[in-house]
Amino acid sequence: MVAGKGQWFPCQRVNAFSVAPGRPGGCNSVCRGAGQQLRELVSDSGRAMQRRGLVAGPDFEYFQRRFFTPAEVAEHNQPEDLWVSYLGYVYDLTPLAQEYKGNLLLKPIVEVAGQDISHWFDPKTRDIRKHIDPLTGCLRYRTPRGRFVHVPPQLPRSDWANDFGTAWWQGSTYEVGRLSAKTRNIRIINTLTSQEHTLEVGALESMWEILHRYLPFNAHAASYTWKYEGKNLNMNYTLEENGIRDEEEEFDYLNMDGSFHTPGILLYFNDDLTEL
Repeated sequence: MVAGKGQWFPCQRVNAFSVAPGRPGGCNSVCRGAGQQLRELVSDSGRAMQRRGLVAGPDFEYFQRRFFTPAEVAEHNQPEDLWVSYLGYVYDLTPLAQEYKGNLLLKPIVEVAGQDISHWFDPKTRDIRKHIDPLTGCLRYRTPRGRFVHVPPQLPRSDWANDFGTAWWQGSTYEVGRLSAKTRNIRIINTLTSQEHTLEVGALESMWEILHRYLPFNAHAASYTWKYEGKNLNMNYTLEENGIRDEEEEFDYLNMDGSFHTPGILLYFNDDLTEL
């Protein structure tokens, strides 16, 4: 309803703004200035809240996790979806695989899709390991699986194009995040629906990153208060920083199976249907 010449008229909803159709001097003229102010207000509010409704936090439309577990990397093991990890980082080599599709030099990389290939590299130089070639006596890359993309041939050849720029393992072109050196399991219990899910998470992940992992199970995960032992969790902290200790070493010392005790985080609904 909007006011026009002292009366209230029903409005139609157009682009989230109320407009009274066919009322000269009514809502069309009176509300034009107010509509502009409302648009500016909504625009400013959108920039401040980033589609998060009542819940403060990062904008998950552009959110990027920092850590990936070895199990997640292992899922990307096909030429059309090819990830590898090395020296603590995770790389998406799918664009490289598409560029060199059908090339025999891609075969050694496809064979290790989804795996950690840190043993290919010298950790000091972050370059492919080198050795003295017994045939030429020259220092060259060591490639036990065979020469692969961007590695020069053993001897000069006229059919090798070296105009590709930077080799795929140099720089951060294909980097998607860091590899979690240590992972742990955590239970997330929705007190509203009594649903429970166990997630494998990186020890250094923040609670926001863990929430991001949980979104496939609950699109409204940010509409809940996350608690452990009755205390609200700081979503910018890790599990350890929130007092949720990793007791795996203690269980190993006692020769007990730690899988029988997985810490549980309780989610309490905030009456907000923000969907991420």
